[in-house]
Amino acid sequence: MKAPMTNAIRAVQKAGVEYELMAYKYEEHGGTRVGARELGVDEHRVIKTIICQTEEKPIVPFVVLMHGDCEISTKAMARFLNVKGVKVCDPKDADKYSGYHVGGTSPFGTKREMTVYVQKSILDLPEIYINAGSRGLLFKMNPADITKVVKTEAVEAMQ
Repeated sequence: MKAPMTNAIRAVQKAGVEYELMAYKYEEHGGTRVGARELGVDEHRVIKTIICQTEEKPIVPFVVLMHGDCEISTKAMARFLNVKGVKVCDPKDADKYSGYHVGGTSPFGTKREMTVYVQKSILDLPEIYINAGSRGLLFKMNPADITKVVKTEAVEAMQ
């Protein structure tokens, strides 16, 4: 399979980050579970890219990177950001902010520049699998390299 050239791949290449592209058979609503299964890796190392936003105006969209086997707590994120509320964007808004289709959302090369909040424990992994901007396509990379591509902030607890 020839991988598509995505904005995420362009952004990672521009940053000079080493990576390996890993393609797998995408399944609708399969999420990180399917990626992990198809690549034969631990789902904890497959990273979700979730587009969220603050609930009060002005609405501020942002990216959350979370272990594939964990769930985000919007209450914990709201406390961390010191705002009244946070919600996961609906797919239409997520696509608008990121420039990617849900299921193929990468934190790299997004249409709109957004702060990327990373679950701190992700940075302790030896390698991660994170979306490369297309459904069924992941980067295998060093998690420390995320910060070479996008502005990040590590968050202790988001679940």
